[in-house]
Amino acid sequence: MISGSGHPLAYPVLTTCGALVICLAWAPFADSEQLAMLGAVALVVLVYSGFRVLVASGVLPWHTDPRISSAPDDSASADTRSADTEAADSGATESGVTGSGAAESGVAGSGVSGRNALRCRRIRQQHRLLSRSWLELTADDRTCWLPVYFDPTLVTAADSTAELTDGVVRFGNVRLYPSGPVRDREPVGRLHDNPTRPDPDGPAHAAAASRFTRRLLLDGQFAVAAPFAALLWVYIAGGGFPAFAGAFTVAAGVAVWFSAIRGSDPS
Repeated sequence: MISGSGHPLAYPVLTTCGALVICLAWAPFADSEQLAMLGAVALVVLVYSGFRVLVASGVLPWHTDPRISSAPDDSASADTRSADTEAADSGATESGVTGSGAAESGVAGSGVSGRNALRCRRIRQQHRLLSRSWLELTADDRTCWLPVYFDPTLVTAADSTAELTDGVVRFGNVRLYPSGPVRDREPVGRLHDNPTRPDPDGPAHAAAASRFTRRLLLDGQFAVAAPFAALLWVYIAGGGFPAFAGAFTVAAGVAVWFSAIRGSDPS
């Protein structure tokens, strides 16, 4: 399902593995109380990551339906009906069974009508340390926003049409993966639109932004709270410097993971 480092879900999955490895690395040096905490952290990371991957892949479409639909186009409907009629006639001619051809045509027609095509543009949210990509979906004067995992094609994407079918999102010819629930209100913070004209430096910028080291460095900003979490753990449970070092690395790994699994945008 996730193949290649360029897959939008590859980076979140890698940070998940990193957080789990950190927890496992400290397990041999932990006492019973610390081991229980490491197990709880690892379980939360594993379960939430699995949930987000299932939602993003369309296996579990949880709150990814924008609840708005485009108005059917009369000419498109006529073309669809004409195509269905031709398919039925062709099926009847080849198989000799008119009913079978009509049934197959009906199934194909229902698959087309089940798609929800909406006007779409990509925006980038910047709120404090948080940076995410969103799809602004519009139909019949109604607008909603769906967060998606970063894909390099989003950097140069122009306004287009997005198709949503059973939790699967396609923006133009690219499949995108939702990183959170759809919302009816505009995301907080500063919102940056893509340029209306093609940027000659866009492909180079997209390639630089998608580098693993750059993404890890940007998400590492959230680890600023790790020392304070480690001090709090030592204050509550004790353990001295070894406990502080373990809690610090675990907290830093979880902070980077949480930013990545929410769909951070390095562009």
